[in-house]
Amino acid sequence: MAKKGDWVIIQATVLAKEDRVPLIPEDTRQVPLESWVKGYLQEDAEVGTDASVQTVSGRIATGKLVEVNPTYRHSFGNFIPEILEIDRRLHKALYGGETYGN
Repeated sequence: MAKKGDWVIIQATVLAKEDRVPLIPEDTRQVPLESWVKGYLQEDAEVGTDASVQTVSGRIATGKLVEVNPTYRHSFGNFIPEILEIDRRLHKALYGGETYGN
């Protein structure tokens, strides 16, 4: 149970896939347009139920409560050795002389 004032994220469907305009790419038209909004919960709620939040800018948004105290889960992907080599070569070209790591 999330309590009023908790930092949460909600999800809402803005447009059903049937309501998407035909000018967008086909793969985009096949999914609904969704919004994901973080904010302070306006009333006690359980994950999976409808809830309202107030964003840091003061806007009120409503949607399905997804998570309490959400965290970032993105990354910049797996390590790619070729990118490191490009960095070494650029460093040498820009600054001359020995590259670091030699």
